[in-house]
Amino acid sequence: MQTEQGRGGSAFFEEMLIPAARTLRDRIAGLLGCGASEVALTGSTTDGVNSVLSGLDLGPRDEVLTSDEEHPGLLVPLALGARRRGFTVREAPFAELAAAVGPDTTLVACSHVSWVTGRLVDAEALAAAGAPVLLDGAQGLGAVHTDVAGLGCDFYAASGQKWLCGPNGTGYLYVRPERLADLHPAWPGYLTLAAPERPLDLDLREQTDRLDLGLLPYEHSAWAAASLDVLEAAGFDDVLTAAVDRAEDLAVRLAEAGRTVAPRGRSTLVSWEEADPEATSRRLVEAGVVVRHLPGRPYVRASVGAWTVEEDLERLLRAL
Repeated sequence: MQTEQGRGGSAFFEEMLIPAARTLRDRIAGLLGCGASEVALTGSTTDGVNSVLSGLDLGPRDEVLTSDEEHPGLLVPLALGARRRGFTVREAPFAELAAAVGPDTTLVACSHVSWVTGRLVDAEALAAAGAPVLLDGAQGLGAVHTDVAGLGCDFYAASGQKWLCGPNGTGYLYVRPERLADLHPAWPGYLTLAAPERPLDLDLREQTDRLDLGLLPYEHSAWAAASLDVLEAAGFDDVLTAAVDRAEDLAVRLAEAGRTVAPRGRSTLVSWEEADPEATSRRLVEAGVVVRHLPGRPYVRASVGAWTVEEDLERLLRAL
């Protein structure tokens, strides 16, 4: 169609881009356990984080609580928002986050699964603490069972290129329907509007798609959908179970080999201490084992998927 009709006509949008995006939104909503009307298409987890932090009316009287195990993709938007808009950012230990919610806490912004240790946040306790919750799901969606209703969160930002194996430049944001009116679109444009022929009226779309960061390229939507086809063909529940089981196996074997494994939960991440994490990760990569060190932390981290096989674990242990 692009070759024959170009990309400027309505057919390109109405027969290719919009249906592909709609289908992808429906499928991601199924993974999140929510309705398609509650999902925005973004470019990354950090895009979703920025959409929430920029969209909320946070100011000098507000406090955002976060943890000591957060990724820069969450912390940098927090730091810049605090500098520009005057709200306070307070940090508490990841395992004690719910207890740290105070009367001035306007928002809790933290990871679903810690990118540092692989621990899972106590989402039930956080939801009961009373403050709205934004979860960074970069290491959650596609890695562990994710049900936003069960988590009790108000916002959930996730990646498409990590555990869902989609293309770079894909991400997703869940917004609890009751919270949508609290968010100003952080990246407003043509697709933000219900009536684009009258843009200055600012007649916003009624659903969460008004927070979309543009319209995904057709190729990205197709790739993301194809990746989901592969995972679903294997049985998504089986994929998730196999991944966390194999990660647990690796953690046990590392401990048996004398390594100090970081406290972790039922996730796909396994971190262990090394005297020189950067040098160790570089040596392992050279040995054919793709791991990473975590800057400023004592850990090397392995990400274990359902596609990780026994030979992969043995290669890592031999290289260590």
